Amino acid sequence: MIKDNQVHLNRAHVIVDGLLVAGSYVLSYYIKFESIFADKRPGGRLPMETYFSALYFLVPAYILLYYMVQLYTSRRALRLWEEFVDIVQANIMGIIGFTVILYLLKQGDFSRWMMAIFFALNITLTTIAHWMLRKFLQFIRKKGYNIKHILLVGYSRAAEAYISRILENPQWGYVIAGVLDDFVPLDTSYHGIKVIGKIEQLTDLLEKNNFDEITITLPLNDYDRLEELVAECEKSGVHTKFIPDYTSLIPSSPYTEDVQGLPVINIRYVPLTNSFNRFAKRTVDIVGSLFAIIIFSPIMLASAIAIKATSPGPIIYKQERVGRNGVPFMMYKFRTMKVQTEAEEKKGWTTKGDPRITRVGGFLRKTSIDEMPQFFNIFIGQMSLVGPRPERPQFVEKFKEQIPRYMVKHQVRPGLTGWAQINGYRGDTSIRKRIDYDIYYIENWTMAFDFKILLGTIRHGFVNKNAY
Repeated sequence: MIKDNQVHLNRAHVIVDGLLVAGSYVLSYYIKFESIFADKRPGGRLPMETYFSALYFLVPAYILLYYMVQLYTSRRALRLWEEFVDIVQANIMGIIGFTVILYLLKQGDFSRWMMAIFFALNITLTTIAHWMLRKFLQFIRKKGYNIKHILLVGYSRAAEAYISRILENPQWGYVIAGVLDDFVPLDTSYHGIKVIGKIEQLTDLLEKNNFDEITITLPLNDYDRLEELVAECEKSGVHTKFIPDYTSLIPSSPYTEDVQGLPVINIRYVPLTNSFNRFAKRTVDIVGSLFAIIIFSPIMLASAIAIKATSPGPIIYKQERVGRNGVPFMMYKFRTMKVQTEAEEKKGWTTKGDPRITRVGGFLRKTSIDEMPQFFNIFIGQMSLVGPRPERPQFVEKFKEQIPRYMVKHQVRPGLTGWAQINGYRGDTSIRKRIDYDIYYIENWTMAFDFKILLGTIRHGFVNKNAY
């Protein structure tokens, strides 16, 4: 029943998106040529039929692009912001493809302004439509429809983590019936989810209940039963998932190799060890940092004047940080504190209400303007626009002994902003959480992920409650 509902939803989704593409295109034509904003001067305008004939190509092309970015894959746990990024990526590819085809067809008179309006309208209307669909699904799930009933097999850290995430996100529409385990006592409860029986009862439960999904969450010491359990679940025809209980060892998106038919999982895969990936990222860093230096030069000049006028001492503060491969470098910032001795500098992280911060410095920190001189660090190759934030040598020495996998972050260039920062882990926050986010970024790097983080920085990162 749920599968049928999902198929119907996806079909409706595709139809609505197709109508939105066509509607956005027609509306952009009206705005450009027929509205009160239109340029009504004669000459140079292509016939309306020429413009509208492009819809035969655009609608299926955009549906295909949405399919490519997995917009129609059932991903209940996907956030709206992540879905928005997918929509933007598809539309960027679409407008680039549209432009290339017009160039190949030598359609130089096709209105570029209309294409720009279409680009903005389609992103906006599609995002609103997907938001409304989410709200509708949340509503019907509260009424008991479109629900997935899950049974967990095996009590482990993975089971607890999965339960926590499901309970924190009721809008996903998951209901956990219970957990089966041979070693944990019956009725043991975790956040209200109980152990309801032994694993040997799985067959009977599958026959007597209508589960939509079986999730195997065996502890590490019980993996010898995995093959048998998978076979049992698949025999029943119920969709089966496996959540490994070794996430502290294996990356979230493991890189596998085929060694003459033998699958090999790499414990740590870093996409930026690939030469082409490094070259592409470095190119973006050079272009992006140079562009930022030009665009933000008035703000940086005003900040320099304000610092010099309100506090004695240098405008730029240089501090040693640890970069890629553990190589130290001097990181630049606008000075936001009173001039200190070396011993005072080593006091530690800045905390809320720190008396060392100047009045102007507090504003620069809160708005992240103090970080802008790092565009020069990026331009000369010591840092990247996106990456793990660099730390001082004394803290690196401390954390590498206390926090597992801490040194993995030094396999890439440190960044001006990062995955941890846009998720709120900045300043005086959990270093362990920051490392988890940094390692996720390192193991899952793509150019699209970098752009997603840069968009997230614009949305979250400039003014941050944890920046003191």
